[in-house]
Amino acid sequence: MISKTEIKCGDLYLADFNPSIGHEYQGKRPALVIEADRQIIKSSLITVLPLTSNLENKNDEDIFIKVDKENQLKFDSIIKVYDIVSFDRIRFINRIGKIDQETHRIVKNYLLKHFNL
Repeated sequence: MISKTEIKCGDLYLADFNPSIGHEYQGKRPALVIEADRQIIKSSLITVLPLTSNLENKNDEDIFIKVDKENQLKFDSIIKVYDIVSFDRIRFINRIGKIDQETHRIVKNYLLKHFNL
């Protein structure tokens, strides 16, 4: 099992979204950790955004992410910003990579808007 101190905000992990119900994302897929590092250590759950490589499934505010050496994704993907979820760390399979600073800034700005902060 991956320890809490290994997981950092901005990391991309392969996560197991099953079991899921209804319109929740399913299967093993990349997930972006959006929870602050200091909160990850305190909490039994870790908050993420799912990614999809289905580029036609992009909503207006979803964030496109192109494959690069830092994120190590297999495919260009979309960060599904409307689908915020918190998982137990047992769902985290392995670290893939991390997002770049500009994408991190865009995600943070979206979250400010999403939560009306």
